[in-house]
Amino acid sequence: MSVTIDIAGLPPERLVFSPSPLAELCTALHALAEPGHHPGLHGWTTATNASLKPDLADRLCEAEFLWNSTFSDISMPFAALPGTHGRPGATLAEDLDILDRLDDDVYVNAALEISCSHRYAQGGPSPLSDAEARAGALERATARGPRQLAFAQRLLEDPPTVRAWIRRLFEDCAEAFFDAVWQRVRVQLAADARHKAEVLRHKGLAEALAEVSAAVTLDADGSRISVDKISTGRTTALDPAVGPGVTFVPSSFGWPHLWVLHAPGWRPVIHYPVAAPELPGPAALDLLKLRLEALANPMRIRMCRYLARGAYTTSELAAANGITAPEVSRHVAVLKKAGLISTRRRGRYVLHQLDLTVVARLGSDFLEGVLR
Repeated sequence: MSVTIDIAGLPPERLVFSPSPLAELCTALHALAEPGHHPGLHGWTTATNASLKPDLADRLCEAEFLWNSTFSDISMPFAALPGTHGRPGATLAEDLDILDRLDDDVYVNAALEISCSHRYAQGGPSPLSDAEARAGALERATARGPRQLAFAQRLLEDPPTVRAWIRRLFEDCAEAFFDAVWQRVRVQLAADARHKAEVLRHKGLAEALAEVSAAVTLDADGSRISVDKISTGRTTALDPAVGPGVTFVPSSFGWPHLWVLHAPGWRPVIHYPVAAPELPGPAALDLLKLRLEALANPMRIRMCRYLARGAYTTSELAAANGITAPEVSRHVAVLKKAGLISTRRRGRYVLHQLDLTVVARLGSDFLEGVLR
C-alpha cells in the first residue's frame, strides 16, 4: 500500500522545498484538536487549549473537521493555483490571500471532502453544482455530528460568508497563539527546506527523499515517488493545469503524520515532520503487518513468554510447550522472518531469544503507521 506520484521527465528545479505558514497553523490546530496523536506536544497543547478565549475555542470546535481526524487541502491552496509555481506564501497573510483566490467550487469541494473518502482520488464535480456530490458531502458531514452538518449546510448555501468567517478564524488564531509559534519555528523550517534543497542539488532526489522520511522513496527507474502509507493513491506531478512539480512542506508539529496531497487537479504536496522522537526509523508497513500476523498465533505468543525471559533451544521450547521440535522450528521461522527474535549459536546449541527492543516498538510503530 502506498501513495505514488508520477514524476517521469520532471526537471529537478520543479521540486520545491518550502515552509507554509497556513499549513503549519492547520497542523497546530490538528494537534490542539487531537492531542492524543501528539504525545510529545502534550505540554504545548494543554497550555494553549487552556489559554484560548471561550469564543475562539467555540469557533475552533465548529470548524475542527477541517483539521481533526483528516486534514483539509485548503491548508495548502498554493497547490491548486498555477501562478504560485508550487510555492506557499512567506507569511500567513500571503497564504490567506492565496486561499482567497480559490474559486468557490474548488474551495468548497476541498473543504467538504475528506482524504479517506473513496472519492478523494477520483475527483468529480463540486457539491455546489452537482446534486449527487452535494448529497454525498452532507452525508459525510452528518456522520460527523450536527455541528459539522450545520457548518457544511452554511458553506453550501453561502460560500463567501463562510469563507470570510474561516479567514477571520485563522487571523484570530494568529493573534491568540500562532504568531508566537511561527516566530519560534519558521527559522527551523526554512533551514530544513534549504538543507533538503541542497541535498537534492548535490546528491540527487533519492538522497533528498531519504532525508524527508524513511517512508518516502524513489523507484528504481526514477519515474515515481512512493510514500509508504496505509492507503492507496496515485497522482502526477506533470499536470499542465497547475504546472508540473512537487512541493515538500516541512512541519514542526507534524509527527507522526506524513500527509500527501494527491487530489486530481492539484499539485502533489508531501507535508512532512522535521522533528520526531529519538527512536529508530519506523518499520515499513508490510513489516509491521508481518509482525502483527506473527503474534496473532496463540502458540507463538506462548513461546514469546519464554523467549522474552531468556534464550532457549528448539528442544527446550518443544518440551515447555508440549509440541514437537519441527513444530517449534516452523513457529521460530515465522517469528524470525518478522524480525521478532534473534538466533545465535553456542557450541552445538542454537539459542533463540525475543528482540525486546523490536517488540517494545510495536505499539509506536502501529500508531505511527495508522496515523502516517
